[in-house]
Amino acid sequence: MVRTLLSDEVWQKIKDIVPGKEGDRGRTAADNRWFVEAVLWIGRTGSPWRDLPVEFGRWHTVYMRFARWRRDGVWQRVAHSVAGEGEIEHILIDSTIVRAHQHSAGALKKGGPQAIGRSRGGLSTKLHLAIDAIGRPLRLILTEGQAADISCATELIEGLRAQAVIADKGYDANAFVQSIRAAGAKAVIPPRSNRISKRLYSRALYRTRNLVERFFNRIKHFRRVSTRYDKRADSYLVFASLACAFGPLVQL
Repeated sequence: MVRTLLSDEVWQKIKDIVPGKEGDRGRTAADNRWFVEAVLWIGRTGSPWRDLPVEFGRWHTVYMRFARWRRDGVWQRVAHSVAGEGEIEHILIDSTIVRAHQHSAGALKKGGPQAIGRSRGGLSTKLHLAIDAIGRPLRLILTEGQAADISCATELIEGLRAQAVIADKGYDANAFVQSIRAAGAKAVIPPRSNRISKRLYSRALYRTRNLVERFFNRIKHFRRVSTRYDKRADSYLVFASLACAFGPLVQL
């Protein structure tokens, strides 16, 4: 018997936003919970789809349904619902490089860029993340591994209201700091060593930045996130989003 991850409490949060529930057009999907478990199993173990345990059904049928939900934006709604909403006190941002497995290369060019680049160590992709002070994921962006952290900084916090934005010195850029202040927030970012005029920042608040680093450690327990096997960027982003939403809630 495979180990499951979904608690009754978490399932209650998402059961009414997935397709196939009672009242939807088409055939009712009585196995929605078991299907979500199957996708979480793939994400947690990093296994190929063909190795999906038979208890979950035919692997190809499960994959096609996964792809259909990906196309329709269902997984993003699921992740958002699990994470929940609330007032944001502080925003913490950072990025992490993920090694891309050789199986992730070779996506069709007509699909556009697939967020795989070259950095130290070979093929890689990078996850840019914003969380709040209680460890709730706010925004996730995928780029090539060689992309600079600052390249996604503004997009990570755009439209989010908070008292402070906390980041390491890789985000120390005048334009970004000014955009934070223009939004009415404090920029808790240590200045680079080559700055002539050193900017003051709250060292006490900066010490909380380890929350985002611990968050990355947590979601990388999902092996399909810690190593990228998916050729398509949107498929990998689905697993990363699910890990962000479910990772803090489950025992891995």
